[in-house]
Amino acid sequence: MGEASLNEAVNAAVRIAALRKRYGKLVALDAVDLAVPAGEAFGLVGGNGAGKTTLIKCLLDLCAFESGRVEIFGVAGSVPASRRRLAYVPERFVPPYYLRCSEFLEVLVRASDAPYDPARAQAMLRDLELDAAVLERPVRSLSKGMTQKLGLAAAFLVERDLYVLDEPMSGLDPAARVAVKSVLRRLAAEGRTLFFTSHVLADVEELCSSIAVLEKGRVRWHGPPAALCARYAEPRLEQAFMRCIRDR
Repeated sequence: MGEASLNEAVNAAVRIAALRKRYGKLVALDAVDLAVPAGEAFGLVGGNGAGKTTLIKCLLDLCAFESGRVEIFGVAGSVPASRRRLAYVPERFVPPYYLRCSEFLEVLVRASDAPYDPARAQAMLRDLELDAAVLERPVRSLSKGMTQKLGLAAAFLVERDLYVLDEPMSGLDPAARVAVKSVLRRLAAEGRTLFFTSHVLADVEELCSSIAVLEKGRVRWHGPPAALCARYAEPRLEQAFMRCIRDR
């Protein structure tokens, strides 16, 4: 292993090697190799059924896979300690409906061995364009967009080195998307690693220093968004993405 490869291995927040996952006869992930350096804003993009959520579930040991290796900051993903440095918001985020929002945030923060600061929670909600008065409301009373922002607030209040976010912009209106992107930029500036999926390629192009295009369980491209655009001589990532997944 050369010096550059050794440094990459040591500094990788996420490393996936030869990952294979099947659902019956369906090959969901086919020999996926992927490395995300610590401190990088990384976007995983692909169409419906490309394997993005399955890859995240394998990364977080939420489902078994046939073969391959997964590491988080150099620790095998099957080891619970590997997840101590990350926070995760799933694509279908469903918090306990019977809790008040403040109770939900407090439970999540305290479960992460951190003190709960109500003032900090209120500030985070404001950053995400969510009225702090929502803290006294039951979770079941929230709209889809408000619920999504509550989940993001819980993840961001837990200070971690890696944030794994599956479709974090789902259900958000334009103002909320702007607010979430502002928080993500702040986390990236602090040196946190962002690993997120999105169907909104304009957001990915704006936020990410590198992306991977996943199509039918295979990585078709991994590199900077600008490099993908240059490869297909397209001015925007959306057009380059379409060329990439159709390029045989």
